[in-house]
Amino acid sequence: MKKILFLFGTRPEAIKMAPLIACFSKDSRFDVKVAVTAQHREMLDQVVSFFEIKVDYDLNIMTPNQTLHQLTADLISRITNEILLKESFDFVFVQGDTTTVLASAMAAFYQKIKVVHIEAGLRSHNMYSPFPEEMNRVLTSKLAAIHFCPTENSRKNLIAENSLEQVFVVGNTVID
Repeated sequence: MKKILFLFGTRPEAIKMAPLIACFSKDSRFDVKVAVTAQHREMLDQVVSFFEIKVDYDLNIMTPNQTLHQLTADLISRITNEILLKESFDFVFVQGDTTTVLASAMAAFYQKIKVVHIEAGLRSHNMYSPFPEEMNRVLTSKLAAIHFCPTENSRKNLIAENSLEQVFVVGNTVID
């Protein structure tokens, strides 16, 4: 049985991961856990409730006046100490381009856990626009072992960047 962690922090991430969580949870070959960072607490809670997602870990990471570097450091530390060191995961699934995504990918990589990036390969080709999302995308792609791309163009972006791990064009979980 493969142990999978779905890790997200925002409403869009939850919406896009909900179908995958449901699918993997129904398959007896997988032991599925869900962790949220709550980058967007209220909106995230609404989606989690709507899709009836069982949350196993809630980091509730946001604090007043938190800087981007504080958030990133706190995420890496807490994801590692409160989740990844407590259970042995085979895969960590992340979706998109938020700071939660990059920090989760880094924490998993440091623990030698395979990162699966959903919505991989999207690019603006300007590292400051959108900021910090574009760099989050690029760096997460370097850490991921498996890339699920929404379009052929996003696959080509990864190939051009030498992200030659497993790259698949799968569409978008919300549309498809």
